[in-house]
Amino acid sequence: MTKKVTLIPGDGIGPEIIASAVRVVEASGAKIEWETHVIGAQALEKFGTTLPESAIESIKKNKVALKGPLTTPVGKGFTSVNVTLRKTLDLYANVRPIKALPNVPCRYPELDLVIIRENTEDLYSGLEHVVVPGVVESLKIITEKASTRIARYAFEYARSNKRKKVTAIHKANIMKLSDGLFLSCFYKVAKDFPEIEADDKIIDNACMQLVMHPEQFDVLVLENLYGDIVSDLCAGLIGGLGLAPGANIGELGAVFEAVHGSAPDIAGQGIANPTAIMMSAVMMLHHIGEHKAAERLENAIFEVYREGKFRTKDLGGNAKTAEFADAVIAKLKAASSKAATDA
Repeated sequence: MTKKVTLIPGDGIGPEIIASAVRVVEASGAKIEWETHVIGAQALEKFGTTLPESAIESIKKNKVALKGPLTTPVGKGFTSVNVTLRKTLDLYANVRPIKALPNVPCRYPELDLVIIRENTEDLYSGLEHVVVPGVVESLKIITEKASTRIARYAFEYARSNKRKKVTAIHKANIMKLSDGLFLSCFYKVAKDFPEIEADDKIIDNACMQLVMHPEQFDVLVLENLYGDIVSDLCAGLIGGLGLAPGANIGELGAVFEAVHGSAPDIAGQGIANPTAIMMSAVMMLHHIGEHKAAERLENAIFEVYREGKFRTKDLGGNAKTAEFADAVIAKLKAASSKAATDA
């Protein structure tokens, strides 16, 4: 059965890496029909809005999207389209697997953990105002509903993926009410999952422990701001954002995306690393039940890295974006031929 997926090319290098992702997904044997929509800077120029209703309706209808990175102006211009999209679709769970790729120099080549970040509130609610000239107040919003929901998602994720421990990251020693509520909700939910170990760490200690002994972690669940920072920190442990996949998941749909930015400085040069968006596509395939295609694609990506002949510029190589995709497709075809011969 063919599955419709909303495709959002994104800004900057987005269209280039999305094109490569589409090619390898189709080569994996997954039955996908793409429905393309633009959001962000392109949509603002074309439709006068960064988030056209047609794109939102497409994601609601299809329940799944693959999205390229979007440009967010710093300190001016339009608000973050990523944040607006998450709020509009109530994509409350940000999921960031952190798994080292073969033959990529990094501090922790055996690292395999998952960051689960609450996506809808905290300081990212954007509730800020000028109290008096020179003084700005920004409100941190933490609710029992959102804290309980993300904790339950983290434990259910751990259970379904055979993970053994969930760690809540917080600053409840200082923010006793807000982070205290988050932590309290976490331990209430933990009682429903007795087979999974539950513990917690203060955010500053957690960052130190992640740098020194990340192997002690399995699944981490965090509020919005902490999750944003820690997930990028962990991506650095395996080689950088160019290798890190991500997903934003809610009841109305799921959006899979590379976690890096739109890199306008290299846009159009065909040199961007498409690994992150390809690994996000692997997550997407699992999400829609295309497990065999997902495994084939992940194995092909890993095999390209294991062989080491095709590396993009960010990893010290000279392979173009499309050349890397060609290499992955070649591995998919070779595996398919071998399977046919063995059969």
